[in-house]
Amino acid sequence: MTERLTEQPAERPRERRAILSGSTFEERIGYARAVVDGDWVHVSGTTGFDYTAMTISDDVVEQAEQCLRNIEAALAEAGCTLADVVRVRYMLPDREDFEPCWPTLRSAFGGIRPAATMLVCGLSDPRMKIEIEAYARRRATA
Repeated sequence: MTERLTEQPAERPRERRAILSGSTFEERIGYARAVVDGDWVHVSGTTGFDYTAMTISDDVVEQAEQCLRNIEAALAEAGCTLADVVRVRYMLPDREDFEPCWPTLRSAFGGIRPAATMLVCGLSDPRMKIEIEAYARRRATA
């Protein structure tokens, strides 16, 4: 019997670091927008706030679009893009607000097809109409 040896790709040194967006929520509550843990990037529940100005639209679709911009910024800082997302969770206080967001979500994730879950739940601020959480896996660099 012949034993076949294959060379394993060199593992990236284990990295753990926090990514902050500047949101006042992160400071007040004590969390990071995202955490890089080795090849995994865990993006916290991200709302439709423009975290720079701390403003939020009244429109759920505009909030979903801002959520995605916030997530993209965190992923970029971690060395990822939306194409690296493997799991998303959508949280909305009103289930009727979910369907209007589908075209925006399909535009972002339709070609990627991450595992997804939608939950109906209360959010921490009554102005928030959607919150999105994402998990991504960084690709090995050659």
